[in-house]
Amino acid sequence: MIYRTLGSTGEKVSAIGVGGWHLSLKHVEEDTAIRIVQTAIDRGINFLDNSWDYNDGESEKRVGKALKDGYRQRAFVMTKIDGRSKKEANKQLEDSLKRLKVDYIDLVQHHEIIRYDDPHRIFYENEGANAALVEARAAGKIRYIGFTGHKDPHIHLHMLNVADEHGFKFDTAQMPLNLMDAHYRSFAKAVVPECVRRGIGVLGMKSMANGILLKSNTVTPIECLHYALNLPTSVVITGIDSLEILEQAFHAVDSFHPLSQEELHAMLAKTATAAVSGRFEPFKTTSIFDSTAENPDWLGEEPEELQQLMQA
Repeated sequence: MIYRTLGSTGEKVSAIGVGGWHLSLKHVEEDTAIRIVQTAIDRGINFLDNSWDYNDGESEKRVGKALKDGYRQRAFVMTKIDGRSKKEANKQLEDSLKRLKVDYIDLVQHHEIIRYDDPHRIFYENEGANAALVEARAAGKIRYIGFTGHKDPHIHLHMLNVADEHGFKFDTAQMPLNLMDAHYRSFAKAVVPECVRRGIGVLGMKSMANGILLKSNTVTPIECLHYALNLPTSVVITGIDSLEILEQAFHAVDSFHPLSQEELHAMLAKTATAAVSGRFEPFKTTSIFDSTAENPDWLGEEPEELQQLMQA
């Protein structure tokens, strides 16, 4: 396994991480999910991705069951919350702690920062979700704080700027990094360098976009993973719904080497035409991947002060 440093935290994390959403899909039995997590940890993967909203909490519950018998001590556990208000963030965080059956979570991230108003709601003074996470960190319930998003690199940059305005530095930022992204509204070009400059750990996701990129018939799964590993990522999170796909992830690490400019250009040339319209990155161009758009109640209420202002 390749291990990399998580931004400025000093934590050593596996270059490949297990994506949590796939662990509780309908075709994945609970026993299989537990075997995937434990086998991954036994063979060197220590980064576990998850979210409060994945499959009604089932993904967190399955990981919680997998973290028994000493596996917790060998894992770096991450989850995400959707709440924008302090009240909703606290509720979701407590839910996650119970489901994961842990005393603390290594990294909690604000999930789906896909709107320009999300950062302002999260950092709303005393009532925003980040206040909840800062307090939880001080109480020892979480260790690090980050954010995720899949819509537009400019929204990520906006989140970083709003954090600056409030004197806050994120430990991590998660974003789609794949061979299509390089050509269209690119997080790799706009956000990754800024995160590296700031010492923020880069978490790559959607290297294959749940297989959608592969339907372009331009690149292989291993090429997709090698491209993302070649970026200055701390972790490349990949969805794993079987032991065979877990083996694919290990093969990607075993066969990886830093890509030469010729190798990189050859990969990017394969996807250049298919990537132009964003068709194979629907998380950027449609609302299909926007779970909080379908479930706005997960975000919590707008700040009470602003609601009163509107009524005045």
